[in-house]
Amino acid sequence: CGGPAPAVAPAVVSEVAGSGAVVAGGRAENDVRGAVRPEIAVVPGWRGVAEVVVAPTGPWPPGVRWIAAGGGGTPEFNQVSIEQDLGLARESFGADGLLLFAGGRGSHGVQVQAAARGDTLLAELGDLFAPRGGRAASYRPTVLAPAGAATAANVRAAIEAATVDAGAGPLLVYLAGHGQRGEALADATIELWGQEALAAGELAGLLDGRPRPVRVVVTSCFSGGFAELAFAAADAERRRPGAGRCGLFAATAEREASGCDPNPDRAAQEGYGLHFLQALQGRDREGKVAAIDLDGDGRVSLLEAHTRARIASTGIDVPTSTSERWLRATPGLRGRAAESAAATELLREESAVIAALAEQLGLVGREGEAAGLLRAVEEDMAEVTGRIDQASADEDAAYRRTAAELLARWPVLDDAWHPEFVAMLTAEREAIAAALASSAGYREYKAARAVVEAAQAEQAALLARGARLERLVRAVETRTLAQLSARRGGADWDEYVALVECERWVPGG
Repeated sequence: CGGPAPAVAPAVVSEVAGSGAVVAGGRAENDVRGAVRPEIAVVPGWRGVAEVVVAPTGPWPPGVRWIAAGGGGTPEFNQVSIEQDLGLARESFGADGLLLFAGGRGSHGVQVQAAARGDTLLAELGDLFAPRGGRAASYRPTVLAPAGAATAANVRAAIEAATVDAGAGPLLVYLAGHGQRGEALADATIELWGQEALAAGELAGLLDGRPRPVRVVVTSCFSGGFAELAFAAADAERRRPGAGRCGLFAATAEREASGCDPNPDRAAQEGYGLHFLQALQGRDREGKVAAIDLDGDGRVSLLEAHTRARIASTGIDVPTSTSERWLRATPGLRGRAAESAAATELLREESAVIAALAEQLGLVGREGEAAGLLRAVEEDMAEVTGRIDQASADEDAAYRRTAAELLARWPVLDDAWHPEFVAMLTAEREAIAAALASSAGYREYKAARAVVEAAQAEQAALLARGARLERLVRAVETRTLAQLSARRGGADWDEYVALVECERWVPGG
């Protein structure tokens, strides 16, 4: 999932690999402009930094049943919904687990949506010269009591300690936060505290040869890159199975995910993690009892919870799995698919997705039409994106004109860290405010930004509709590929069966 940007729906916000910037419809919110000095704006109620207790990097307990870790690399990307999801994970997974969150116990870095406050002129200058997410938010200490900070080093060490005992039963690893794409699928990462990252290929290397079986769930943007865990060394070219492990992911390797929301109201959230974790307890997103147990055994498996998220979410997520990845990497699956008893039994979750989404979309008996409807949505998306790009260019041009006007009179106005900034702002406040109010360039800047934000709202609606269609298209495709693989049989089919059964594991069951 991506970080927040001012006045932008979370669904259209994504991360830019390696930059730490936030992009909304293609425009970098943290691009080349400066940073506003934080101590100038006083936050009401601020009492300083809370006492922080960060556990040392180990030794971590070896016998845990689950490890849940996440949070942002910095407070700006540590939205309250991630904290809420990790708390729900602890509740859903039960005892004997290890929780790692953000900066550790007591860290003052949970981002919560807040009403506009503080110095209005500073807010305008910050929006003009250094726009960034997180200003329409406050920060509080975590209410969790994690065992330590969710750094990459801690996550690696905890997994290493927990996977030494083959007789301990499967280990569940749940990773929540923000993701980045890489040049190759296995280069996808989840960003962890301290602006560090854990890559899919690195996790595969960590698990290769470990005696304990592992189930992995990742809820970040581009988390489908972690589906390379299906292969030893995350190497799809060699196609050797990653023995004893499988995984479920919030989004394909090419798509963003929803679920990083500074709004603490769970009713306003649509993240994969919320749907998935509630489903593990047999509940819908609101916490009401729901029909999620597809095989009638009285328990909810990881794959059944994943299926519920695919069906129920109205967000932008297009979830995927290691079994889907294995099928799509299997060569030669072409021709006309035929029903087989083996495939039918193995596809009950896929069949549930197809039936539910076809009904939601009014395509019962016409599921094949979803691909054409998805192409139409993509065409509409291209048109909206074009308008966003044009309005963003207008916004940038208006910014340059406005900046030139202001900096000609107040040359350090764009540098809140400059030693003369505070004195200048204090002495020239009324003149600066009057210049902004009378600037034609600044009026054009705000008008262009309003156009961008309106188009982004359209984009958000299209992304959500497109996601539901893509989930249906992928489910139909998965069914076809599985039937072809079943007809051919052999080692590829056997591995697909093993991955599905692995994904059907029940936590604590």
